[in-house]
Amino acid sequence: MPRLPRPFATLRPGPHSLTFHHGDALDVLAALDTASVSVVVTSPPYNLGIRYRSFSDDQPRADYLDWTGRWVAEVARVLSPEGSLFLNIGGKPSDPWIPFEVAQAVRAHLQLQNVIHWVKSIAIDHETAGRGAGLTRDLALGHYKPINSPRFINDCHEYVFHFSPAGQTPLDRLAIGVPYQDKSNVARWAGTGRDLRCRGNTWFIPYDTIQSRDRERPHPATFPVRLPEQCLRLHGLDRIRLVVDPFLGLGSSAVAAARLGVAFVGCELDATYLADAVARVRGACADDTDSISFS
Repeated sequence: MPRLPRPFATLRPGPHSLTFHHGDALDVLAALDTASVSVVVTSPPYNLGIRYRSFSDDQPRADYLDWTGRWVAEVARVLSPEGSLFLNIGGKPSDPWIPFEVAQAVRAHLQLQNVIHWVKSIAIDHETAGRGAGLTRDLALGHYKPINSPRFINDCHEYVFHFSPAGQTPLDRLAIGVPYQDKSNVARWAGTGRDLRCRGNTWFIPYDTIQSRDRERPHPATFPVRLPEQCLRLHGLDRIRLVVDPFLGLGSSAVAAARLGVAFVGCELDATYLADAVARVRGACADDTDSISFS
C-alpha cells in the first residue's frame, strides 16, 4: 500500500490531530488503511467550468465520471462498515444532470441512504408560516446568484448525497433535531415526550455575509462550516474515529472537525487554497490549541 505523503501541516487543538496533505486525492486515499475512516464529507469539483487555480473543471463528461468512480472506489475501501460518505454536489440550470450522474457513478461502490437538500435561499410567505410563527411580512432569507433568463429560475439549492457501504448506517437523527412548532405534537409523535424531532432532509444553511470575496472566500466553490458540522453530528460523534475530506478547498470540513473535537485528514491539490485552509482552521481553534506543528 502507498504511504501517506509528509503532511503539509498538523494541528493538535486537543486530543485529536488534524492533518493536511498537499497532493492528489487519489494518492492520499490510496495510502489510508482499509476500513479506517468513519466519515468522508466532501465537495469535489462539479465539472461545470468553475475557475479553480490548479484543476481543470471542464473535462469531457465521460472522463469526469470515470474519475469520480475511481476516487469513490477508494472511499468505499477506506470507509468502515458503518461509515458515511456525505457528498455535496450541485448543478447549473443549463446542465442539471451533473448531481444525478455523479450519484450514478457512486452507485457502483456505495448505497444511497439519504438525499439531503441544502437550501441556500428560501422565500417564506407569512400567511403560510402560520400564526404561531409570528410573522407580519413575507421573508426572503439567504443568498443566491440571480439568473437573468426567460428559461430558468434562480438556483437556490444543492444536494448532499449520503452514501454508506450497505445503506444500513445508524444515524443520530436528534443530534441535529429541531423543536416541534406545534407543541401538541410532542406527546402525539415524540413518544418520550421530548420536544425534539428529526430535522428531515431539507437543511436551510445560508452563507455567512462577507465584505470581500477575494479576501474572505477566495475559493470559487466553498460551503458553510455548518453544513459539514451537521453531517458529522448526524452520523454520530461518538462513533467517529476519523473524518476525511479529499477535496479540502478552504477547509470548512476541517473547521467543523476542529469544533467538534474529532480526528481529521484533509487533502487539497492547490497549495494556496491549502495554506488558506490551514490558516482558517488555526484561527478557528486558536483559543484552545495546545500545540501546532508545521512541516
